[in-house]
Amino acid sequence: MRLTTLTDYAMRLLMYLGQHPGRLCTISEIARAYDISEPHLMKITHRLGQQGWIETVRGKNGGIRLAHPPAEINLAEVLRDTENDLDLVECLGSNNTCSLSGRCRLTAIIDGALQQFLQHLQRYTLADILPEEDSETGNRQNNEKVVKLRHF
Repeated sequence: MRLTTLTDYAMRLLMYLGQHPGRLCTISEIARAYDISEPHLMKITHRLGQQGWIETVRGKNGGIRLAHPPAEINLAEVLRDTENDLDLVECLGSNNTCSLSGRCRLTAIIDGALQQFLQHLQRYTLADILPEEDSETGNRQNNEKVVKLRHF
């Protein structure tokens, strides 16, 4: 299973916004930070805004910010909203034309694996994947460091 570029970039966008709480960030600054094209990032921003994950403010001093605290943004929910097709095999989809449908036990095994993956992600929020905050400065550590997931 491989997540789409949309999901990858959406998670990066949310992480960037989570690292800059309390201020409006621009698409151009995020695009530069992650080397993502601005038009592509604009599409992702539009989608995340429609889904209620981020807020957009238009105008000269506009930008984007998280619509919820990082601890309230669940990774599994973001994944479900950004992945168009989580059907790992054709027989899990609504347009199933597999000739083995109803007689193949592989479908249940693969579906079980997908459900385990989603249940695992359900335990994590955006707050879990943000770099730790420096207790002296209040700034988040450099986002180039490897971030370990914290289980709660």
